Amino acid sequence: MATDLLNDLAIRKAKPKDKEYLLTDGQCLYLRIRPDGSKDWMFIYRFGPDGRKRKISFGSLADLPLAAARLKRNECRESIKRDIDPQLLRVQREAEQEAQRSALAAVSARLTVKQLFERWERVELSARKDGGKEVRRSFSKDVLPVLGDLAAEDVKRANVAAILDNVVERDARILARNLLGDLRQMFGFAIKRDLVENDPTSHLKRNDYGEKVERERVLAAAEIKALWKELPIAGMTKANQLALSIQLGTACRIGEILQARWEHVDLGAGTWRIPAANAKNAREHTIALSDFALAKFQALKAINGTKKDAQGQDVACPWVMPARLTDSHVDLKSIAKQVADRQRPDKDAMSKRSANGDALILSGGKWTPHDLRRTAATLMVQLKVAPDVVERCLNHVEQNRMKRVYQRHDYATEMKQAWQLLGDRLELLTREDADNVVPLLQRQA
Repeated sequence: MATDLLNDLAIRKAKPKDKEYLLTDGQCLYLRIRPDGSKDWMFIYRFGPDGRKRKISFGSLADLPLAAARLKRNECRESIKRDIDPQLLRVQREAEQEAQRSALAAVSARLTVKQLFERWERVELSARKDGGKEVRRSFSKDVLPVLGDLAAEDVKRANVAAILDNVVERDARILARNLLGDLRQMFGFAIKRDLVENDPTSHLKRNDYGEKVERERVLAAAEIKALWKELPIAGMTKANQLALSIQLGTACRIGEILQARWEHVDLGAGTWRIPAANAKNAREHTIALSDFALAKFQALKAINGTKKDAQGQDVACPWVMPARLTDSHVDLKSIAKQVADRQRPDKDAMSKRSANGDALILSGGKWTPHDLRRTAATLMVQLKVAPDVVERCLNHVEQNRMKRVYQRHDYATEMKQAWQLLGDRLELLTREDADNVVPLLQRQA
């Protein structure tokens, strides 16, 4: 029987030389000592019909002590007895180990839907204007309770369809449509990062759940007159009434007035700057206030220009429309909800909402704050304002790329005139004797 030749003492005493050399432990196991003093194990053997010499490295002495090296040597010798080349056996084992590591990595990488949502929220959703608040609300209500603990890659189309069907059943088709769009974005995010292979929202169409209808509602002159009579008795605060007036008088979005700060409003110069952060298209916009709009801002300043501090002292209020309970602006949906609550004649009042269910009903049908923006733009066109100027007043991006690149006129003078024309028309329509006033353009029609 062969006898092992090395021991720990002999290994420690082995010193480097000018050239590397081998110490044998017998049975094809060698310790190689390099000139730099490093030591590693080698298995040197002959295999095959030609008896060619072959080598396998077992690794360094620092990582593999003598006893462990001998175990590896014995495994290789057993392989040779079975007529299997140790090098081939080693390749097979390394492949198996890599497969095991890949399987373990795959298991650890199997994000749940909740984990995927949280990652998507951190990376992409947080960049939305509302910080992803609305999407988190809808996911928390309809998606995460059902799919939150399921591996994202295991989500099937049937799972998504079931969730959307449940939303539709509670008569929230537009919410279902938007939810599908958000789910598609989330799984698209995952596919780009190789977190999942398939999109379970594929072949599901948003219009199957709630077709988006482009609103065309414009308030007629008679409706504007009626609205101005109904607003003071509709149970809304004076500040909210003024905010709607400003929206109609400037063609702004309701969220832009609700997020405004007094530092952005120059009552002396008659301007209101809407920062890029407050604009839907992230483009800063400055409105030249008409006499009508300026008067509404001045009235609003008298109401919301100051607030009480912790000591009960009057201090400057930074927000044009401050929230009652927080140091911020009012909720962006607050006025839209109040307007909607006052157009529910056949439904019971909702909890903690207005009981004035028919206070703001107009002859042309249901309207929303955004319809006031469309109404303002329509009035400008009726007043012969050039369409290009109206688009600038709305802060719309020019769709024609050539015009956008080469026509650099800022239209400031034209927009100021347009806003003043709009304000003058609203002054006529909202004055106390408005019923006796017939606008010139209407008389000529």
